[in-house]
Amino acid sequence: MKRSLALLSAGVLVAAALTACTPAELKGEGTGAGKGAANSVSYALWDPNQKPAYEKCAAQFKKDSGIDVKIEQSGWDDYWQNLTVALNSGTAPDVITNHVAYYPELASKNVLLDLNPYLAKDPVDFTQYTGELASLWEYDGKRFGIPQDWDTIALVYNVNDVKDAGVDPATLKDLTWNPKDGGSFGKLVAHLTVDQNGVRGDEPGFDKSKVKTYGWGLETGGGVVGQGPWSWLAMSNGFNYLDKNPFGTKYQLNDPKLAEALTWWQQQIKAGYVTPVEEAGNLGLEPMMEQNKAALIPDGSWRINTWANSKAQKFAFAPLPKGPAGRKTIINGLAPSITKTAKNPDAAWKWVHFLTSDACQSIVAKEAIVFPSIKAESDAAAAAHKAKGVDVSAYLDIASDPASLAYYPITFHASEISKEADLVIEQIERGQVAPAQALPALNEKINKILAQK
Repeated sequence: MKRSLALLSAGVLVAAALTACTPAELKGEGTGAGKGAANSVSYALWDPNQKPAYEKCAAQFKKDSGIDVKIEQSGWDDYWQNLTVALNSGTAPDVITNHVAYYPELASKNVLLDLNPYLAKDPVDFTQYTGELASLWEYDGKRFGIPQDWDTIALVYNVNDVKDAGVDPATLKDLTWNPKDGGSFGKLVAHLTVDQNGVRGDEPGFDKSKVKTYGWGLETGGGVVGQGPWSWLAMSNGFNYLDKNPFGTKYQLNDPKLAEALTWWQQQIKAGYVTPVEEAGNLGLEPMMEQNKAALIPDGSWRINTWANSKAQKFAFAPLPKGPAGRKTIINGLAPSITKTAKNPDAAWKWVHFLTSDACQSIVAKEAIVFPSIKAESDAAAAAHKAKGVDVSAYLDIASDPASLAYYPITFHASEISKEADLVIEQIERGQVAPAQALPALNEKINKILAQK
């Protein structure tokens, strides 16, 4: 499941299509009383791994309410492209799985229902949800989602690589980082790097042109956020994306703290300790790790089972390193939204309410696919992982520490901004530009985009 911003083509299509939506297309706004509408709700999601869990929720919901839920699943890119067409044609699903990078455009184009009128009659206790996720879904005095799940970032490492390097796994829980010498994290990355002659990155004679296993695997893309690849590095150095969040008015990519972090990162790539773009772009994270092209990567909790269930290698999880500003992660989460073309919005609301309640989230927790947004069910999901011999505390513990959390940057024009950022970040990864020179120019460009109406 893609959480980091692989928005580009799909995002542009969504924005363009929404611009084309006319009031006539949205007339009626969910009041349609199609035959059988009262007993049926269509629900769309993109993650095939989550579909079985929500099918179980749908079965329980039908038993309780008599309402049948028809789940539509398609891959990330197809999901947003299909939604684009459906919103234009008036055939959008009744309830969609929504992402914070997309919902501002959807909300501003008047294609989603405000949930507040339903909440007035059927209240929800927002204090039960992890962190401040609930506040992310409010815009212009309206609410367009209720937290469904959450994710954080942690380190994924190859157990045998760490063992062969003579590193005690327990030491990975207390790694440090700084932009001057890299701290213990920098030393670890160098030591885990091995060339084709068996020489480690921190040993004399290391050949960076012939690396067998990189200490740190690069995930390409990520847009302006870089959720997996570098967000945690920059934030642990004291960087903040926006002047305020959500709905910031200015990005702060000209902050020297960001340039320091990305300069150090660039130096690690140049040194041969991090997968170069040329290799990373062709591989992708899972093949990179399973083929042992990299020993360690930062990755999101949505892929826990990818690593825990790998047949090719044995992987485990460790906390992110602590930087000068502490240990930091973006916390993000999805939410169900009701479209204005919903055939029966009351039935759709009942499904949304069920999805985000303990009744459904307890089912999701037992499946241990994602962390449910309700705190008690997050603990239950962690226990389900533990029962399988998988320690996911690196993801869970940081989510319970408010000082370590930063919320996914929410703005308008997200896809256009990320397209511009991707170009510059890739230039940094390739060593073609110096972050201290390139980032202020990028910041000026994207703030002009952000200022557009």
